[in-house]
Amino acid sequence: MTMPPTLAPPWRAPEFWADIRPAVWSALGLPPTVYADEEFYADEQSRLFGRAWTGVALASELRAPGRLLVRSVGGRSVLLTRSGEQLRGFMNTCRHRGTELAEADCDIRGVIRCPYHRWSYSTEGRLVAAPLFEASPPSDFDPADWRLVPVRVDTWGPVVFVCLDERTPPLQVWLGDLAERLAGYRLDEWEIADLDGAACTFDVGTNWKLIVENFAEYYHLPWVHPKLAKVSRVKDHYRYQGPGMYCGQTTTPVSSDKHDDWLVLPPATGLDASDAASGRFVALFPNVLLAVLPNHMFLMLLEPVAAGRTLEHCTFLFPPGTAPASDDERGRRLFAEAFETTRRFWVDVNDEDIDICERVQRGLARAGAPPGPMAPRFEEPLNRFHNMAADLMTLDSVADLAVPAGDRPGEADLFDTRPNPLPPLIEVEAALPSAEAG
Repeated sequence: MTMPPTLAPPWRAPEFWADIRPAVWSALGLPPTVYADEEFYADEQSRLFGRAWTGVALASELRAPGRLLVRSVGGRSVLLTRSGEQLRGFMNTCRHRGTELAEADCDIRGVIRCPYHRWSYSTEGRLVAAPLFEASPPSDFDPADWRLVPVRVDTWGPVVFVCLDERTPPLQVWLGDLAERLAGYRLDEWEIADLDGAACTFDVGTNWKLIVENFAEYYHLPWVHPKLAKVSRVKDHYRYQGPGMYCGQTTTPVSSDKHDDWLVLPPATGLDASDAASGRFVALFPNVLLAVLPNHMFLMLLEPVAAGRTLEHCTFLFPPGTAPASDDERGRRLFAEAFETTRRFWVDVNDEDIDICERVQRGLARAGAPPGPMAPRFEEPLNRFHNMAADLMTLDSVADLAVPAGDRPGEADLFDTRPNPLPPLIEVEAALPSAEAG
């Protein structure tokens, strides 16, 4: 009996995304389906998260040998561990009968063991033991043929990334100029401190894309964040976008004339004038949100759970050398008090964001009006984000992915904002050839 062909869902066709493809001046937002439809969510797990470089953990979580992490990526369970100096990733399934190897993060003694028949694997993924199998092995059985199924793992800054598709460009290509753009902060050296509240998780009743969109635009600041708007003023916002799979904005300068909650911690050393005065807010596609200040970073890894539910895994990190030594009791007390001021500020802001994002989710799910126009000055990063999502959902092969170009030097992409008075060094250098030519 011949089965009828299965029709591809409409969102895999370019026509579905036609309204978001124009430049922001004439583009619309995404349709309600992409936020509220469970069928779209299931396909998105495969098409988008199953082919993207997804942030899943902090590099420091795998610093100690013998640590094994369990993460969900694109609906698939993945193991992460360290083999010597190299990070390794594997599908969380035994090569014998497919048993789940680990349920949750745990410590191992150099061997990953299946709980069913005790097949054992090295941290390099080699099958090192198949108990009692030698008594009656199948013909031509060679343990080298039965390694754990590997997945791609890489790091940038403090984040560990996983990619399930071999055709996806390397992480360095995915990042574009972001590593160079943020190089002055030396983010790979930033650490989570031993402080109450330095890591937390929020269970949010909204689609993950709404959280990214909310993070990437500042149109909502005066009404949703009246306190935040005093230290991250609308007039001091500028886009912060070069080539790469990210969208971003910067506050330059970060104000302290009304509230100094963001600036009470000791700053990093060696920052240039722009980095030392600014807050960088970057949404790295698809699920890594970075708020980098001169003295701390608020990092959020989004874990989609359902069309209308997302876990926010939040961590505060600090520049090297700013947290006092363990034997400096007074210094640690003062640092903890300063951190609590900063933490409370961020929690209040995030609570406001959660409330408004959940209201948007309810509006999309319960009423679902057609999408409206974008505000070019404030929401161009959203248009950029929407196009990245559309690319992943429509491309037959992610090998054909085109990393978005960056904003052009000069005034071409200011969208009615003033020029940044302290532009990042990478943008100053990009503008030099045209200035010299003129």
